[in-house]
Amino acid sequence: MTDVANFGDFQRVGQKGFEAAVDAYGKFNRAFQALATRTTENAKKAFEDTTRTFEQLLGAKSIEQVIEIQSQYAKRAYDNFVAEASKLGEWYVGLVQDASKPVEQPIKKKIA
Repeated sequence: MTDVANFGDFQRVGQKGFEAAVDAYGKFNRAFQALATRTTENAKKAFEDTTRTFEQLLGAKSIEQVIEIQSQYAKRAYDNFVAEASKLGEWYVGLVQDASKPVEQPIKKKIA
């Protein structure tokens, strides 16, 4: 009878682990969809900024003006990259923490 009871416990733990894995997968999937949306939006903004800069360069009247336009563009591009890299780093940390919670709980309960 002990083996049957242990098997039932094993099945319950397995089911909870499976449910936790499915929950974690769903969280990862939603997060990666959000990342794809964000990446697309950022690419669109960068393209629009590049297009505006190119139009400004075409209208420049002097070399000094060209250098100023290019310098401003480079600064904007760098600032946007640094800000986005920081946000993505924070996002990835949060994603891993959130998605691992459903899996950690059954493991912690089993260990305790």
